[in-house]
Amino acid sequence: MMADKRDYYEVLGVSKGASEDEIKKAYRQSAKKYHPDLHPGDKECEEKFKEVNEAYEVLSDKDKKARYDQYGHAGVDPNFSAGGAGGYGAYGQGIDIDDIFSSFFGGFGGRRSNNPNAPSRGSDVETSIYISFEEAAKGCKKTVSYDCVSSCDECHGTGAKPGTQPKTCSVCGGSGRVTISQRSPFGFVQTQRACDACHGKGKIIDSPCPKCGGSGRKRRTKTVDITVPAGIKDQQILNVGGRGNAGYNGGPSGDLHVYVNVQPHPVFERRGDDVWCNLPLTFAQAALGAEVVVPTLDGKVSYQVHEGTQPGDVFKLKGKGIQRLNGRGKGDQYVRVTIEVPKNLNAKQKNLIKEFENVTNEKNYAQRNSFFEKIKRMFNE
Repeated sequence: MMADKRDYYEVLGVSKGASEDEIKKAYRQSAKKYHPDLHPGDKECEEKFKEVNEAYEVLSDKDKKARYDQYGHAGVDPNFSAGGAGGYGAYGQGIDIDDIFSSFFGGFGGRRSNNPNAPSRGSDVETSIYISFEEAAKGCKKTVSYDCVSSCDECHGTGAKPGTQPKTCSVCGGSGRVTISQRSPFGFVQTQRACDACHGKGKIIDSPCPKCGGSGRKRRTKTVDITVPAGIKDQQILNVGGRGNAGYNGGPSGDLHVYVNVQPHPVFERRGDDVWCNLPLTFAQAALGAEVVVPTLDGKVSYQVHEGTQPGDVFKLKGKGIQRLNGRGKGDQYVRVTIEVPKNLNAKQKNLIKEFENVTNEKNYAQRNSFFEKIKRMFNE
């Protein structure tokens, strides 16, 4: 019921004067918060996610937003405008500047058709999915669930009860618009507005379809299988043609835009097509050199750390990065060395370190000596 619906601006947490960017940002945040992939089995989050998508579908579309701002939920409910009853037929009844010029000069080339029964494309729909770091790197297949408006399968989009057909409006002759003559200081001026009898549709439905209420359209949840290409980045958009809202009067459906959210990895960090990670070494491994195991997206590999490796040193594993999107080859993996200082030493361990310290000299600490030489020069010592 429309009376039970929350205000769409309230759903997204934005003010009525919010910009397109603010609305889009609020949608991203809310969709991420309630996405079913992050709350499996949580029916409340699932319903909130649907509510967020429904609100964004309206507020991101200029025409729908204008109708919503003027008439509330009734202005955008596909089940509300049935035949000659109810609806938002008053919308657009102001003076149309194009029609004024058309009445004097015959119109301009390329202007939109005023035929309400002409086929028109449906609007696009947006949804989002969450994939792992590995899925983004290697590609995957996903089944996407989303809400959209489809043609009613009972009346096949006509809006009329099965066995009946819509009638051409006798007032406007099916054009959906009527011409009004108005007196002005310059004589009579003709303007056009939406027909009150058919609410600008050009047709009247005497027996509305019981399933869709005469709109010819129903909101439903659909699924589609998509292929996520290897190398896709966080927040990139995949376009699925013809999977959006149904068109009007036999027009094509809009598209489905799928926003891809890549979840962070506990070990790896992405930089372009390269992968970075930290590798903790013990003091002994760094000082003496050692063969260590390094994790990669393709599994574990062995690497020989050279003697005297320092904290912050970086080595490269060529071709162990991420598949280049729509290109050839892979990026590289960079491994940054960290050295972990041991804690919770017992007495024997402490004595061994002290003994080691006593047998080292300046030649063993080149960086340390360089630092203190600079200090001496600073203070003219």
